[in-house]
Amino acid sequence: DKFQSTLVLKALRPDKVTNAMQTLVSQVLGQRFIEPQTTDLANVFKDSSTTSPLVFVLSTGTDPAGSLYAFADTMKFSKKLNSISLGQGQGPRAEALMRYAMEKGGWVFFQNCHLAPSWMPTLERLAETIDPDVVHKDFRLWLTSMPSPSFPVYILQNSSKMTVEPPKGIKANLLRSYLGFSDKFLKQCTGKIRMFKHLLLSICFFHAIVLERRKFGALGFNIPYEFTDGDLKICVDQLNMFLLEYNDVPFKVTQYS
Repeated sequence: DKFQSTLVLKALRPDKVTNAMQTLVSQVLGQRFIEPQTTDLANVFKDSSTTSPLVFVLSTGTDPAGSLYAFADTMKFSKKLNSISLGQGQGPRAEALMRYAMEKGGWVFFQNCHLAPSWMPTLERLAETIDPDVVHKDFRLWLTSMPSPSFPVYILQNSSKMTVEPPKGIKANLLRSYLGFSDKFLKQCTGKIRMFKHLLLSICFFHAIVLERRKFGALGFNIPYEFTDGDLKICVDQLNMFLLEYNDVPFKVTQYS
């Protein structure tokens, strides 16, 4: 049977066991058990509170900022969301933003906490001193961090944690890319909607292929480079801009690397 075949494969080709296990699980339990699930921020937000931060645990090549900005816009909180990328010298500004949000009822989004290990004790102290009877009921603390020993244990124990991993497979990557596009966005390129959709698919397909090729390292490329979600967004925005500025489709302009 399939399980016995996987055992034989383990002895002969251990590098193929992961693929064999995925096939086995999909046949026995179902395809949905091997497809990565997207994080529903709305459901996570319902379980949060003023004293319970929301933590994105990052992996290489992922950036949840776009999803959070879109969710804040949906919740009518885009103007009350203050974001800062932590690093050297950003501690005092981050503390001021957090105290202001606690008083006025905003969201604070501290990105890359692993890059500011010296400020983590201060962040832990601020989180410990949040009084639910005093702080504004709309206050929320959003954090992103790679796995790091310097990340505050108190926050880990009292937070809602979400892992952000890049999807596996061309199909999963394409689906994740298109989840970020609304019908309004797809129809905003007046007069060239059909061409915009075709070129958008090309960019998203290329993005998915580059992400999948990371498992091979720099093989086939001059330098290793990660085509991140931020890069994809910039390319899509540029495509939309070029199509709106030119009467004809500027293929020479869009074909650039």
